[in-house]
Amino acid sequence: MDDVMPFLENVLRGKNVPHSRMLEVAHHYERFDGVSPINGQNRRLIEGLEQELDKRSIKLPVYWGNRNWHPMLADTIKQMKADGIKRALVFITSAYSSYSGCRQYREDIEKAQLEADAADIQFDKLRVFYNHPLFIEANIEAVKAGLDQFSQADQKNLHVAFTAHSIPMAMAANCDYVKQLTETCELTAKALSITNFKLVYQSRSGPPTQLWLEPDVLDYMRELHADGVRHVLLHPIGFISDHMEIVYDLDTEAKELGHELGMQFVRTSTAGTNSKFARMMADLVEERLESNNVADVTKETVFTERKAIGCFGPAPDVCAPGCCTYTPTRPAHAGAQRPQGS
Repeated sequence: MDDVMPFLENVLRGKNVPHSRMLEVAHHYERFDGVSPINGQNRRLIEGLEQELDKRSIKLPVYWGNRNWHPMLADTIKQMKADGIKRALVFITSAYSSYSGCRQYREDIEKAQLEADAADIQFDKLRVFYNHPLFIEANIEAVKAGLDQFSQADQKNLHVAFTAHSIPMAMAANCDYVKQLTETCELTAKALSITNFKLVYQSRSGPPTQLWLEPDVLDYMRELHADGVRHVLLHPIGFISDHMEIVYDLDTEAKELGHELGMQFVRTSTAGTNSKFARMMADLVEERLESNNVADVTKETVFTERKAIGCFGPAPDVCAPGCCTYTPTRPAHAGAQRPQGS
């Protein structure tokens, strides 16, 4: 627990998040002795990637750096410099494009390079993978496992809510976050012939005066209950690991609300716990090693099947100069300007 507040201060530094919200989130960690599942899952993910690379005879070391807690990114880059690394492929553990899910990580790498005095190392970010076939298949398998927990009769009155982290509307306006999430939801639902589904959001942390993506998952569960729905499956499609925002926001708050409303509630696993996810990571590495051409035949081939059911094709290798830019708003107080988005 001694690490929780310093960690949250790193997470929320420079963001328009009330201190009361930080204390509230810190309390969430108390319920789990201050331990988030994410580091353990990252270690297993790295192990899986190393095994996949070995199977393909790709001899590359794998390094791990965190934005907000140990192992810190700057420390990792210092180690890479000491090891003589000159060029690195960057896998960001976010499937979707947004400031906080993409551009901010790139900014963090640049800052960490300066801190580590490693400006000569070239970092090439791998593309976002929201519609990669193996990512879609991992989501399909997770939802299928969840559906199997309902009887055939109950599935007739079942609604699937795909959840993703809410972000400010001002941030969403300059990225493809919602578009990409929508495609992932539709590909997953269509493969399972699911028609009663909706993309909803969770874990908002901004002040009430700031507009964030909606509907909130808890509000939506109340709407479903009012409409007579008694069976709900929540699939965290916007996340790749069962970290604290999953185990608290869904496994605790949403589950308790479902019990209160008398709804049968099932929460599925995240895609990153599926062995296909490590295979996908290796695919992205191999793809970039073979060619930096966005129209590369290898990349197009893996999407042939998904294009038939509405996939827009692979995302670009290189982010456009102005994509996902965002200037966080600041809370209004005496002598300050009113918050404005960008």
